[in-house]
Amino acid sequence: MTQRETAAPAGGTTTKVSLPTLTAMVVGSMVGAGVFSLPGRFAQETGVAGALIAWAVAGTGMLMLAFVFQRLAVRKPELDAGVYAYAKAGFGEYTGFFSAAGYWASACVGNVTYWVLIMSTLGQWFPALGAGDTVPALALSTVGLWLFFLLVRRGVKEATAINRIVTVAKVIPIIVFVLLALFVLDPAAFAGNWQGADYAGSLFDQVRGTMLVTVFVFLGVEGASVYSRHARRREDVGRATILGFVSVLAVFASVTIVSYGILPMAEIAELHQPSMAGVLEAAVGEWGTVFVSVGLIVSVLGAYLAWTLMAAEVLFVAARDRDMPRFLSRLTDRDVPVNALLLSTALSTVVLVLTYFSEDAFDFALDMTAVMTLIPFLLATLYAVKLRVTRETYDGAPASTLRGDLAVGVLATLYTAFLVFAAGIGLVLISFLFYAPATILFLMTRREQGRKVFAPVELALFVVVVAIAVTAAAGLAAGWISI
Repeated sequence: MTQRETAAPAGGTTTKVSLPTLTAMVVGSMVGAGVFSLPGRFAQETGVAGALIAWAVAGTGMLMLAFVFQRLAVRKPELDAGVYAYAKAGFGEYTGFFSAAGYWASACVGNVTYWVLIMSTLGQWFPALGAGDTVPALALSTVGLWLFFLLVRRGVKEATAINRIVTVAKVIPIIVFVLLALFVLDPAAFAGNWQGADYAGSLFDQVRGTMLVTVFVFLGVEGASVYSRHARRREDVGRATILGFVSVLAVFASVTIVSYGILPMAEIAELHQPSMAGVLEAAVGEWGTVFVSVGLIVSVLGAYLAWTLMAAEVLFVAARDRDMPRFLSRLTDRDVPVNALLLSTALSTVVLVLTYFSEDAFDFALDMTAVMTLIPFLLATLYAVKLRVTRETYDGAPASTLRGDLAVGVLATLYTAFLVFAAGIGLVLISFLFYAPATILFLMTRREQGRKVFAPVELALFVVVVAIAVTAAAGLAAGWISI
């Protein structure tokens, strides 16, 4: 039966989900392709000592970021799709648009890395799929993209229920990997990998080199905040964020560290992705590759489902709040933002086709996914600091709350700013090649409303964005920015 599609009502009925389901959204969003590439990506940059420092820095920084989303969910319960809404509330409509567009694009690019990695994994047994960048791999990935579109279109409630089941199924193989690696861990190999190799540079450079990897694997920590309009209780948003974060941090750090006790880091660095499969094969034999590969496919499909939901949700809420074209605010009678979902799937399909022409599609897409999320994250942390400085929502708050929230906001902001620095100027500039043309959606929105296209401050910001995009294009053409 054809579903009736309607514009989103201001006070319409919304599917509500429980704390376990919200937590599963956070875990499901974070545990995806990244965890299976951790051994190789870390071994390319650092040894055990650097990895421990990197996870301490990333864990502390991301915990502060999780606390920011937790506090904002409580202090601003009327703001849905937090990452986008916080930027708009704090710094204006055009800035909020950038946050929504960047977060949405990062989700779509990230979804492409999932399909590339799935096909690369299957390519071990089906050579025609290669490294996930052949014509047959492209065709199968495209079919997969649109099958998931049909699945999610059936209804948000059904999709989130599937995600909760898949989350449990995919965490089990990762935990088994850690236990098996601990059982066969070679103390001599672990000690030999303590310090980074000569090619890794200073300890600071080693830690810096891992930062984008940690950002990518932690993407999704904001998952409950993005999906906040569906929470049964507003306080569940913050609880799900913290529960999901702590669980996933323990898993990610464990996968990285135990791998150093199996092989020399130079060999781990050269492993074919997913490198976790190569590590387990060295530990227990060929069946380890099969075991990890099956776990990867289940994990990635689950993460893809979660990110598909969140990408569509951000576009929908932005359109409902009249910050994106109104056609994106249409819902089916099953509470699915179908046009936002359609546009997200279409963008992912375009990016997927482009990977066919890329030399290193997986690593570049992974890094770009992380970079494009940093600006929305930074704007959210700055909004938390702004609320505390202006004391908005803090009337009558005790001194301990004032001090604690200021510390959390400042630390989260400093950490996110450090991530922008660690990403490197090249990747940051390239991200603006999306932001500049994406402004077309903003122009469409303003024209629909009969409003002036840009306010003076917005026009100045647009000029800066275009100038940066032109600089990035010139850098790519001249060769001093490479992808």
